[in-house]
Amino acid sequence: MQLQQRGHLLTEQVNPASANLDQLSSIELVDVFNQEDAKTITAIAQARELLATAIDLTAEKLRQGGRLFYVGAGTSGRLGVLDAAECPPTFCTPPELVQGIIAGGAEALLRSSEGLEDLADQGAAAIGDRHISEIDVVVGIAAGGTTPYVHGALAEGRKRGATTIFIACVPQEQVQIEVDVDIRLLVGAEVLAGSTRLKAGTVTKLALNILSTGTMVRLGKVYGNRMIDVAVTNTKLHDRALRILCDLTELDREQAADLLEKSDRSVKTALMMHWTGLSKTESDRLLREHQGNLRAALKR
Repeated sequence: MQLQQRGHLLTEQVNPASANLDQLSSIELVDVFNQEDAKTITAIAQARELLATAIDLTAEKLRQGGRLFYVGAGTSGRLGVLDAAECPPTFCTPPELVQGIIAGGAEALLRSSEGLEDLADQGAAAIGDRHISEIDVVVGIAAGGTTPYVHGALAEGRKRGATTIFIACVPQEQVQIEVDVDIRLLVGAEVLAGSTRLKAGTVTKLALNILSTGTMVRLGKVYGNRMIDVAVTNTKLHDRALRILCDLTELDREQAADLLEKSDRSVKTALMMHWTGLSKTESDRLLREHQGNLRAALKR
């Protein structure tokens, strides 16, 4: 890892647009934040090709039976854990498919343990503990780009042959690293100098949304723009499943509910059964043969 002194990093700079932050009215505060947050959209647009590459590489590894790991400390680590935690209910993925690793473990989700981010060997150990291999993907998240815990994890992942992706909010000339995909989300200095839970955190959340959702789209867990692999585990999600079935078919709500139960509460299987007239067993078999891709299975 090659880097400049931390005080020179883009994420540590003082933002002239908010130099008089403590003298602003509340509405002026909101306006400054709003104007600065708009830069997150531009940063994502500038990284679009690298994000697309990350989606394709991740989807390919997951098709091979691999897993996706997010690694970070502090806000970056919490964002990775959040994105991982939201995959099972949204896409009905097993919890081990997408995992978040945060310096300090579960306790760090609720209570800051920032000192642990300085331990590169602990990041490497976290990769070893999960037996990460060449079919896995390791995404290191570090707003300022310098977090030793993240660098240790990425180095160990690379050593084991895993696909490595780096997400940071500083330019490459400030922090250099050897990874397969190097994504820089340049949002500039924060409204509150050095507080990377702000713009850097927002743009990181946007990038993770795109990476995980895009990967699941590539894996066939979406039909059109519907989450057909939604886990029907509560009243809200049951209602969503019924609305998807009603919207994509000519069924009324009662018919959709009956079909959903016959499919063992699988929206994807229910659609396959309805559109093909096949039994649940045959529908499931065809979906397995097409790696769960409904559109591909329908073209059998």
